[in-house]
Amino acid sequence: MRDLRVYAEALDASVYHFRDKNELECDAVLHRRDGRYGLIEIKLGSAKGIEDGAKTLTTLADKIDTNAMHSPSFLMILTPSGDFAYRRDDGILVVPVGCLKP
Repeated sequence: MRDLRVYAEALDASVYHFRDKNELECDAVLHRRDGRYGLIEIKLGSAKGIEDGAKTLTTLADKIDTNAMHSPSFLMILTPSGDFAYRRDDGILVVPVGCLKP
């Protein structure tokens, strides 16, 4: 989370945790000052963890009232290790923390 906040500052953004009244939560919401935002789940990188993170992100994104606010600019699963980032077939980014750059 600390590294994510450092990178967010370089983008003139803030990082928040989100939990709704039904206990659906997102580990991090990266919110830029221009109103764009992304939803981020932090997982250890196992196949099951990535699938669980994708399910949470998809569920949360589907609940957003797009009449009241914009859709997220991106959905991302942040992992602690790996050599490269990739985009899943569902559009969710899987990104090792070492690939984050301002």
